[in-house]
Amino acid sequence: MHTEALRKTAEAERDPEFGPWLAQASILVVDDEPGMRNFLVRTLGPRCKRIEEAADTAEATRKLDAHAFDVVILDNIMPGKNGVDWLAEQRAIGFFADTILMTAYADLETAIMALRAGAVDFVLKPFRSNQILNAVARCLDRMRLQRENFVLRYELKATSDHMLLRDKLIGESPAIRQMRDTIARVAPLPTSVLLTGESGTGKEVAARSIHALSDRAAKPFVPVNCAAIPAEMIETELFGHVKGAFTGAAAGREGLFLHAQGGTLFLDEIGEMPLATQSKLLRVIEDRRVRPVGAEREIPIDLRFIFATNADLAEAVEKGRFRADLFYRINVMQLHQPPLRDREQDVIDLAQLFMRKLSLQLGMPEVPIAADARAALAAYRWPGNVRELRNLIERSLILGRFPEDFVTMQRGSAVPAGGSAVPAGG
Repeated sequence: MHTEALRKTAEAERDPEFGPWLAQASILVVDDEPGMRNFLVRTLGPRCKRIEEAADTAEATRKLDAHAFDVVILDNIMPGKNGVDWLAEQRAIGFFADTILMTAYADLETAIMALRAGAVDFVLKPFRSNQILNAVARCLDRMRLQRENFVLRYELKATSDHMLLRDKLIGESPAIRQMRDTIARVAPLPTSVLLTGESGTGKEVAARSIHALSDRAAKPFVPVNCAAIPAEMIETELFGHVKGAFTGAAAGREGLFLHAQGGTLFLDEIGEMPLATQSKLLRVIEDRRVRPVGAEREIPIDLRFIFATNADLAEAVEKGRFRADLFYRINVMQLHQPPLRDREQDVIDLAQLFMRKLSLQLGMPEVPIAADARAALAAYRWPGNVRELRNLIERSLILGRFPEDFVTMQRGSAVPAGGSAVPAGG
């Protein structure tokens, strides 16, 4: 199965006309004519990951209830219920996939009705294989860009600290070597992972490493800081909503669960999630289905969960702040991210990396890390961990030298002047 997917991806990448996304796509064809369904299956089947067909809208509804599709190719004129009316109904109860309408009549009224119902493209019968392939490719590009833009906007809004170490764990200390080895073992598995450790130790970096080494690496990695979302908004952010679900919901919107479809959802600061949302998250993890706010349909999801916390979840369970059943459900594979004070030999490597990258980012010359600065870097206890080190390097670049009080302080002294341990975050 995995070999076949790789083969299709390779073929798609060799065919730039339709792009690499088609090989990963799941498509549903809805048409009452067997000849048209056969034509579409023959055209799309060898190029996409999965294709299914339905002879009428009732069968199509059952297929949507059972599986998630990226694109639906829908005939308009069918016995019983026409495609436009069915599409409008599905949008109202929770259906977000792009839909291409096939029609033999290119009249303006049909086009307007289809757009209002939520179709994103048309193909006029009869059509050639290249026309439908191009239409599907446009849908997939549009969907990918929408999701990427949403996730990027969300990341920019949710965090003000853009770590430079987003793709790998740096260092050769025994603690970080063991962390890398464990990540390499768990990454290819579908197992959920709980990352623990102090604030600023780089739990998101570890989560991204797990994703990058998994078979989901080509799919989205969606980080969510549960502490950064207001309690009254977190359900809508995660689950999405349909049009009219609440005041101001002028259009339906996919939530972060669906934006991570096929990839990895990283729920940081999981201990800060409200209890009401915890119960709904538990059901999602167990059933692998989400119900957008106001929707009647539960949408199947295929994603990996990675959780992170700097709190003691077992203690939170005892105090009634965290659900015991959710804790036992997510605590399958726990990885502890070591604090920087336990990685003394990694400090200089990290400092040099931050110095090199931040100097380019700020457009300032690098500050030499002299012997006295090296000794101070190694001696300090780093209560703010990697994030505090990064902030110190940035401050040094701005000053053009390491702060004098930092260089002269001894092991166990207070946080250097001009900075403090950074508050909660991955």
